[in-house]
Amino acid sequence: MTAAWIFDGSDYVPAADNARLNSQLQRIWNVMLDGKWRTLAQIEKLTGDPPASISAQLRHMRKPRFGGHTVRKLNSGGGLFWYKLVPNGVLLDGHR
Repeated sequence: MTAAWIFDGSDYVPAADNARLNSQLQRIWNVMLDGKWRTLAQIEKLTGDPPASISAQLRHMRKPRFGGHTVRKLNSGGGLFWYKLVPNGVLLDGHR
């Protein structure tokens, strides 16, 4: 990913949040790009990002403006979910 994405939301302040969120998205993308199943806790251990932020960034990856990638989610019971990124051949910046 090389593009600077524009995020949104009621608490989003571009000047304060954009660089942080872009870096966060890139870290999570890099970890998940290998196609392995991981829990939020495992991704947190690898990136240092909080689980709620990881979950939000995984949702962003599904959006068309972030490439419309497939993020599979598996419920293993007891509230534990596993996630797997399946890139669709388009990078986060829209290039192949």
